[in-house]
Amino acid sequence: MKYCILGCGGSFGIHAAKYLLAQENVSSVIGIGRNPLREDCFSLGIEKIQNFEYHTRHIYYEQDLLLELLDHHKPEIIVNFAAQGEGAVSWKNSWRFFETNSTALSKLTEELMKRKWLKQFIQIGTSEMYGQVTKPSKESDPILPSSPYAASKVAFDMHLVSIHKFLKFPMNIIRPSNAYCPGQLLHRIIPRTIWSILSNQKVPLHGGGKAKKSYIHATDLGRAIHLVAESNIRGEIFNVGPAEPTSIREVVERTCKAMSVNFNDVVEITEDRLGQDSQYWLDSSKINELLGWKPEIDWDKGLKTMTEWAYEHKERIIKNSTNYIMRG
Repeated sequence: MKYCILGCGGSFGIHAAKYLLAQENVSSVIGIGRNPLREDCFSLGIEKIQNFEYHTRHIYYEQDLLLELLDHHKPEIIVNFAAQGEGAVSWKNSWRFFETNSTALSKLTEELMKRKWLKQFIQIGTSEMYGQVTKPSKESDPILPSSPYAASKVAFDMHLVSIHKFLKFPMNIIRPSNAYCPGQLLHRIIPRTIWSILSNQKVPLHGGGKAKKSYIHATDLGRAIHLVAESNIRGEIFNVGPAEPTSIREVVERTCKAMSVNFNDVVEITEDRLGQDSQYWLDSSKINELLGWKPEIDWDKGLKTMTEWAYEHKERIIKNSTNYIMRG
């Protein structure tokens, strides 16, 4: 089976590609991103793996060139990670989030409906669509986005549901909890904490870290993608996350412990972020019952991969910025 991963320049796309390429029934993976692959501490040597190739195409501004590339390779399965993906900053220039996360993808899928070589399109959504919750969200629960980013992701999800129902577009949607992994950009909480420890800097703990989110290792997300791709199920939405959420404070505490430093020496308490939801929590029983998925990498194993990555690439990591950079 030949896969294409859109948004493969990001860490989650890279880990999905690495997982897929390790499976016997995957012949090749074409990775596509808007920018060249980053330096090795972020790209993790993905370009050196057999049966992988990477191309730069912008999903909005170069969609004609993207379609030419897809028509050349004819991947049976397309997995889409491509998105403007930072909810906290989406209050400014919010149109950019809709431009990429809604408009570009609706144009792309309209073209893909004409391609007989496509067997399945898997959209990677977000748990933020459900807004803050007091119990685990099911796929059938109301959609209550609380940021322009989440709203832009909702728009395309709803578009996919409609074109599957009425036009039989072969799609599935995976809504993962917050993922983490080696190579993740440094504005995210776990790599930001690691950067702070390596650089002897403080990490800001917004609102004291009271907000709770669900976390999975990106390798577990890659396994969920493979299971959905290998199934004969189409048109379904799957939540993918752990049984229980974890407060951001506990995440930082666990990261500090894994790096053998004192939590109080690393953090500084700051004001909460605009639109910060108090809790994201997913009910993943559907994908467990239908496909047998559940997380296999616990906090200890997952953070071990992070610390090993941190010490291997320490000199490069500390030279990189922890700021989120908006790109077109």
